[in-house]
Amino acid sequence: MPALLKLTEYRCFDGTVGFYSHQSETCHIEMRFAVYQPPQVKSQRVPVLYFLSGLTCSEENFITKAGAQRYAAEYGLMLVVPDTSPRNTGIAGEDEDWDLGTGAGFYVDATEVPWRSHYQMYSYVVRELPAIIAENFSVQSEKQGIFGHSMGGHGALVCALRNPNQYKSVSAFAPIVAPMCCPWGEKAFSHYLGTDRESWRTYDASELVLNANYQHPILIDQGTADKFLVEQLKPELFEQACTKANQPLNLRMQAGYDHSYYFIATFIEDHIRHHAAALLD
Repeated sequence: MPALLKLTEYRCFDGTVGFYSHQSETCHIEMRFAVYQPPQVKSQRVPVLYFLSGLTCSEENFITKAGAQRYAAEYGLMLVVPDTSPRNTGIAGEDEDWDLGTGAGFYVDATEVPWRSHYQMYSYVVRELPAIIAENFSVQSEKQGIFGHSMGGHGALVCALRNPNQYKSVSAFAPIVAPMCCPWGEKAFSHYLGTDRESWRTYDASELVLNANYQHPILIDQGTADKFLVEQLKPELFEQACTKANQPLNLRMQAGYDHSYYFIATFIEDHIRHHAAALLD
């Protein structure tokens, strides 16, 4: 396994926040991620909770803005936050649009040229990154949860629904729940996955949940003042699919909240508690 390089480390709630880089065997380029290690790692292995960030974000946004470390320290959960895409790949046009390419990996394994050479974010998040974490940090690998925001909420739902035995808990803030039916998803999927819309279904949470048999409850918070709510996010489609599939879902429409990290910071304690209930049993 390639060496892990520690870039910086900070003391935080008697634990540490560290930023790391490594040469990814999956994405074929340097990848970065952040880790919060709670104080409990000094004496024991702890469950691990992955957070997937949204469009234009990196491994830094959540770990610096959400205020999650306080609650991760309380419950003894390790937080792992990967970057949202490969960077500086040399792919033509990767920096032209904010919703495609750099910062917009959409947590899929691209099948189309030129993206498929590096944009393998699904496999990176589900397979390579957990292996690196298990190798280098004091975690209970059998106790993993995943959550995310917007594009990352999409990624978290997809990863959990496709791997129910790997992820014991899942939640999301303002997720893109039906990417096949919104402009962000249609743009990204057509470039990364091609024009055959049938191939898109494996990365659409509203399609996956119909047959996933995911046995754990799903928590979603969505702000009613989110400017992306109607056109891009469409939580009602996922709610309808969950009802059809008898999937337990707690969809909370939060009055007056938007798409920002102020929204996430407001409800982050509830999400950490949701995961702790599943991971600490």
